[in-house]
Amino acid sequence: MMRHVFGRLLGVLLCLCIVAPVAAQSGYTQTRHPIVLVHGMLGFDSLLGVYDYWYGVPAELRAGGATVYVASLSAVNSSTARGEQLVRDLDHLRALYGHAKFNLIGHSHGGPTIRYVASVRPDLVASITSVGSPHKGSKVADGLEATLPPGSPLRPLVAGFVDALGSFLAALSGNSDPQYALGALASLNTAGASAFNALHPQGMPSSSCGQGAAVVNGVRYYSISGTSVLTNIFDASDVLMGAGSLFFGLEANDGLVSRCSSHLGVVLRDDYGWNHLDEVNQILALRGLFASNPVSVLRAQANRLKSAGL
Repeated sequence: MMRHVFGRLLGVLLCLCIVAPVAAQSGYTQTRHPIVLVHGMLGFDSLLGVYDYWYGVPAELRAGGATVYVASLSAVNSSTARGEQLVRDLDHLRALYGHAKFNLIGHSHGGPTIRYVASVRPDLVASITSVGSPHKGSKVADGLEATLPPGSPLRPLVAGFVDALGSFLAALSGNSDPQYALGALASLNTAGASAFNALHPQGMPSSSCGQGAAVVNGVRYYSISGTSVLTNIFDASDVLMGAGSLFFGLEANDGLVSRCSSHLGVVLRDDYGWNHLDEVNQILALRGLFASNPVSVLRAQANRLKSAGL
């Protein structure tokens, strides 16, 4: 009899050991306000509904209890134009579902995009998290601007090609917003970023490579980024990242954005072993052997927002 009771108790304890961690994780990413993931230049929400820009991220955040929306904006356009598109979409979500505010997470050009929204419509935003974003501009954009200056016969040809590529990606993702490659270039070079920062300074560091204000107008600001370039020999995109890194000389960068340019608000970490595409778990989650899992990092950020009551 005692052996039978002991066996049942042991079984119950084993079940609790297995179930308790699962139960503890079920609300790990359950933020108060919905999370909105915002893509960068030449980005999308999902291609034909089967391939995500934020590869594997939305599903993992939802599995932990978060309400997640994935923005679909112009693949190429200015920070202001993309920001206005996002305001439109957030107002639509608020009207449909009654959300009070949103936690915005933006990758690359998505960073300035969400900053614009927080600046002009802080009533819509609970927090900003930028991921590998060129807040002070990108030297790759500077190099393109110098190579294709206004008046160059190649400038409209290259811009037309990028616009066409943006339109193609938009068609595959069901987006109808306009494409404007020259607007994107003007936003992402150093001069354009400086002009943007003068209008929307919230969260920007006052020193060359420091941290910015943690809270502005009730909005919390965070940033994360990587400083690796060639991270996986099986990832074809590493070649592009390697080419982009040549514009930075010895300055730490992720292939498109320098470490210091990525700083905004509270810098959670700026030296992950990621290149620019690894930061959103692309391509097909290929990354360095010992690099942190970007999905896990974003889950941890969602938990941080949850703990902050956001």
